[in-house]
Amino acid sequence: MAAILEKHELRDLDWQTAVLAIVIAFFGVWQIHNALPTESYWSKQIIGIGIALVAFVAVSFTDYRRLIDSAPVFYIGGLILLFLVLTPLGVQVNGQKAWLKLPLIGQFQPSEFVKIPTVLMLAKYFGARKGNSLSIKEVLIGSAIFAGPVGLIMLEPDAGQAITYFPILGAMFFLSGIKVRYVVLAVVAAAVMIPAAWYVGVETGKIKRYQQERILAITNPDQVDPRGFGYHTIQSTITVGKGGLAGIQGETETSQSVLKFLPEPQTDFIFAVTAENTGFIGCVSLLLAYAILLSRMVAGAREATDRAGMLVIMSIVCGLVFQIFMNVGMALGVLPVIGVPLPLMSAGLSALLSTFVAIGFVVSVKLRRFVN
Repeated sequence: MAAILEKHELRDLDWQTAVLAIVIAFFGVWQIHNALPTESYWSKQIIGIGIALVAFVAVSFTDYRRLIDSAPVFYIGGLILLFLVLTPLGVQVNGQKAWLKLPLIGQFQPSEFVKIPTVLMLAKYFGARKGNSLSIKEVLIGSAIFAGPVGLIMLEPDAGQAITYFPILGAMFFLSGIKVRYVVLAVVAAAVMIPAAWYVGVETGKIKRYQQERILAITNPDQVDPRGFGYHTIQSTITVGKGGLAGIQGETETSQSVLKFLPEPQTDFIFAVTAENTGFIGCVSLLLAYAILLSRMVAGAREATDRAGMLVIMSIVCGLVFQIFMNVGMALGVLPVIGVPLPLMSAGLSALLSTFVAIGFVVSVKLRRFVN
């Protein structure tokens, strides 16, 4: 009976989604190599893909309902990891203390991994409710679940990672039937509080000069020092424009990233590297691949056998869409540089592994259509 079940699961596994994610990941390896051909980032990324695939398979063949039932354990464990980042165990990289180094495990970024327990915890709570619309109590409880990890991430501080959690909460609220008046109230409050917080932050020095200049580089680039904090945005737009229709086609002697003009080409600006090396055609092809991958995931949400499974998939989809939007916007110079990686493409084991695990959850939900 077990052998029949295994064959049934292998046959019904969403191989198209898995293969598409792998193709995008290896396309990312190629671009990482194009960005820094003399560095080891691309070879480490290949090893990372191998590790991520093992995790993907393990999650895919695990009943997601059991994982959701265990969500409080994963969630509390995630909060502990985020707290440990703030202790002497935390590691500072590029002026930001967002990494954790543990014996036998090594160095990793907990804020990437804790997205999954947060999704599971919210799905467990909102998936069990019976009403058609959210009460104020349910909104507050959901916000409290969300505030735990986001608050700890802001203490690192890592505003870029914290922002990527908001689409998860937004998807949960929207799909759980949040009342329109709560949305209007939130929009009005944000419209009042964000400018006020900006003014107070600038006046008190809480918002640092480099953070101000990252915004000014977008809203008023003429006022930003092109050799200072406006450098990233300017060099990225130059790199994107250099690719033209079909890319530089191997002319690495003129590459912005190879010549070290483009900062962090293997992570934050991997889309700019893609534009430079493959041009408009390559960028459109990459975005089309993302669109197909995300559409398959949305189709899985429609086929989910329970509300919790649907919420897991759609919150993951919204999170990925937001990250793609932010990273591409950063590369094109229309959004501030806040260090959001491009899913499956940017170098880094933490982001790569968490993305494959998230896709594994999607495949697990789709697989349970056949296995009860």
